[in-house]
Amino acid sequence: MGVAIIGGTGLTSLKGLEIQRREVVHTPYGEPSGPVTHGLFHGREIIFLARHGYGHTIPPHRVNYRANLWALRHLGVERLVAVAAVGGISESMAPSVLAVPDQIIDYTWGREHTLFTDDLTHVTHIDFTEPYDAKLRQLMVDAGKAAEVPLVEQGTYAATQGPRLETAAEIRRLKHDGCDMVGMTGMPEAALARELELAYASCAVVANWAAGLHSAAITMEDIDRNLRLGMDRVRGLLGELIPNL
Repeated sequence: MGVAIIGGTGLTSLKGLEIQRREVVHTPYGEPSGPVTHGLFHGREIIFLARHGYGHTIPPHRVNYRANLWALRHLGVERLVAVAAVGGISESMAPSVLAVPDQIIDYTWGREHTLFTDDLTHVTHIDFTEPYDAKLRQLMVDAGKAAEVPLVEQGTYAATQGPRLETAAEIRRLKHDGCDMVGMTGMPEAALARELELAYASCAVVANWAAGLHSAAITMEDIDRNLRLGMDRVRGLLGELIPNL
């Protein structure tokens, strides 16, 4: 069963990955974020793709999610672990903590959000009641415990448009809506994975408190520092997770 990791902000390369080759994949939906990387991670063959490009040059609203997901499925991937940076809304979502969301609310707009567009023989609706794969989520939670990293086992991810950060009023709205964390890449990625019948789960790394929740200003220096610590924890989690998939 093919396994892939999509790396987000702070994870444009995967420490410990023994690179075997890189492959350019052309898709019906345009070009992915970059060549896919084939390699060995803790003895397991995996595929790695940097969501924002290996130079972190593609903003969240310009990521070609359709091409990325189609390319991975075309290469035989069946299980997909998506790593993403988020802002913390709930009190449990402190900076550098990891979270495994179980729900998502889509606030994005204008993105190509489905593969079912042209030349259809019938209209297709996917069941998206539970947007993340339950078995893969549980394996991720178990791996976080084994790695002894701070981990929140569930939560609702708010997917916003970006690339700007949110206003304090927007965060109050998201909190009122029941969101625990906020990011910019969770959708349409999760829905496209479901359309392609990929088992998909997300490991969210809290980079900062969301706007207006604490008196301190949000700085890129703080975000970078929290992401470095959080991504070290992600690598520990992945080291426990990947060999067991």
